[in-house]
Amino acid sequence: MQKYTVLKAACYTSSITMSVVGNLSPILFITFNTLYGISYSLLGLLVLINFITQLGIDLIFSFFSHKFNIPRTVKLIPIIAIIGLLIYGISPLCFKGYEYLGLSVGTVIFSAAAGLGEVLISPVIATIPAKDPDREMSKLHSVYAWGVVGVVIFATLFLFCFGKEKWYLLPLIFIVIPLVSAFLYANTKIPPIESPEKASVALSFFKDKTLWLCFFAIFFGGAAELTMAQWCSGYLEKSLGISKVWGDIFGVALFGLMLAIGRTLYAKKGKNIEKVLILGFGGAMLCYIIAAITNISLIGLFACAFTGFCVSMLWPGNLVVAAKHFEQSGVFIYALMAAGGDLGASVGPQLVGLVTDFTINNPTLLQFSKTLSLASEQLGLKFGILVAALFPLLGLLISLKLKNHED
Repeated sequence: MQKYTVLKAACYTSSITMSVVGNLSPILFITFNTLYGISYSLLGLLVLINFITQLGIDLIFSFFSHKFNIPRTVKLIPIIAIIGLLIYGISPLCFKGYEYLGLSVGTVIFSAAAGLGEVLISPVIATIPAKDPDREMSKLHSVYAWGVVGVVIFATLFLFCFGKEKWYLLPLIFIVIPLVSAFLYANTKIPPIESPEKASVALSFFKDKTLWLCFFAIFFGGAAELTMAQWCSGYLEKSLGISKVWGDIFGVALFGLMLAIGRTLYAKKGKNIEKVLILGFGGAMLCYIIAAITNISLIGLFACAFTGFCVSMLWPGNLVVAAKHFEQSGVFIYALMAAGGDLGASVGPQLVGLVTDFTINNPTLLQFSKTLSLASEQLGLKFGILVAALFPLLGLLISLKLKNHED
């Protein structure tokens, strides 16, 4: 096991890089809106660009993983991330007046790295001998969650100390993490990973109904997790009146902390993943509803944060379930499940942005917001979060059906 220490460290730092890529833009939502006048729909679209890019990578590897030199591709992941973060960070300097274009280009590039990481890092960990592979997978995803906590706290304190105008230094600082990954990968050997020999072999799996149940379960799991993760900061600040610093630290960071605790607990003590998934979906649905309807800041903050604990195992747990059902599929099942999760993660945040903008610009709802003594933006975000409660609800129904299907 000792010979895999460096490889595990490389995978863990890659996972932290993914937490940077997935959470940097949401932290900066309000900053971009204030400095550059970027609308909520476009902010949601930035997240959509992120996950659609990852989805494209997922689909390519679902059917054509046999065309790639996988060990070499794994080692390219941190290099691609560095390029994307660099372009993202220099966008206000090199794309002056067209900052959104620079942000989009950088997002596409570092999202490609995140997509490759999603597809390939999990099977790399799965190839390493372990007494309990399920817990090892949960440990990998817990590293991502702990990374979220670190990214949110560091970014929030940085913006508080140096001002939002200096935001562009953040992605440049975070480049250090993929640099460490690149160094670690350069000094280790990646074991061979199985993949279908032909695209037609991959296509044959689609005839199995269980595959579709697993796909939609992780779709709704990804939507439930990422929607709150992406919108928690803006929702707490604009809808509940919590300042950005406290909202990020005690809302977003606490969400990430609860996410990390949930995954770490399962990595140490976890069992009966199917029951954990059902409880997680049900708990997340209640948290979304409470967060949306309350006008009490403290209750809203804790509802947002506790969502993190409820959704903690929805992504890795559904990945584990799918991998057990399709043990011989190799990279294929990891890529397809990543595609399902990314699709949910892209649809969810974008839907909240669309619902928010629709509410703000609708005269009837605008009048309704005055009746409730709410600003239009407050009502819009509340509607958006309430609509998002559909994701864990539908995920709960799918998980119950999957469990009954197995029984």
